Amino acid sequence: MASFLGLFSSIVPLYFCIFLGSFSSKFLKCDKKTIANILFYILSPLVIFNATISINFSFEILLIPVLPYLASVFIVFTSLIILQRIYKDNRANLLAFSTAVGNSAYLGIPLALIFLDENLVEIFIFAIFAVILYQNSAGYFIVARSTYSFKESLLKILKLPSIHAFLIAIILNISSFKMPDSISSIFLYAKGTLSILGMMIIGMGLEKIRLSSFEFKFIGIAIFIKFLIHPFIMCFLIYLDSTFFHIYELKYYIIFFILSIVPIASDSIIVASVLNLNTEKISLLVFITSLISLFTIPLMMIFYENFKGFL
Repeated sequence: MASFLGLFSSIVPLYFCIFLGSFSSKFLKCDKKTIANILFYILSPLVIFNATISINFSFEILLIPVLPYLASVFIVFTSLIILQRIYKDNRANLLAFSTAVGNSAYLGIPLALIFLDENLVEIFIFAIFAVILYQNSAGYFIVARSTYSFKESLLKILKLPSIHAFLIAIILNISSFKMPDSISSIFLYAKGTLSILGMMIIGMGLEKIRLSSFEFKFIGIAIFIKFLIHPFIMCFLIYLDSTFFHIYELKYYIIFFILSIVPIASDSIIVASVLNLNTEKISLLVFITSLISLFTIPLMMIFYENFKGFL
């Protein structure tokens, strides 16, 4: 019980930004669509560019994002096949996209700072590239396909600024380009702003939510996939690697595990907003899973400490 309360109290302050988002939307009349566009088209590319250009690439490090990416792709396509039997509209696409990854940047990075050793934090941030690549490739394609044709979906992916930022940064990194110190501070501020606004947009989506947005089956399926299926699949993959493949060192497994237990990402709201989909329903889903994660994250971290004994 003491371990749970200690972990619980360490993550509660992170959720204060949700309240700030709700306050700014209701009383300051801040526009959620504008904030979503700033996050999607400006701050995310800046953070991706800076992180990519700062990494000292090695073969071992390059393999870090592979496992969470494969897990996300497996979950999104498998769940989509099942969900399309339940929903005949874009709810199936939204639900599959949202539950395949979590709030790895806005909540995951602060959690990494709390739970991981300092030398693992940067590797965790690099592992988030798996989430970014998923969201801006297979995941974005799944959601866009619910509204656009195959050709239009591919064109939208190619136009994403996050993809451009990632590719440019890789080229510069390979060319041994060094970021001037005078510019580095800008990217540092962008990272902090991204985390705060990313949590705030959860609260900003609450103002227009109505009880009609609550769909027990929709939310129940999301909770089941995100908090049970996703961690189970990740633990299974970790066990397989530990037992048979030995690709990753033991110290990296906790990175994969944290990526699997964070709640549904507020990026889902951003993507739904950009593509003009049902933002009320996904905002409610993000908020509910974020509240539940206040309790599931400490429980899951306690579970992982026992799970390590089998590795």
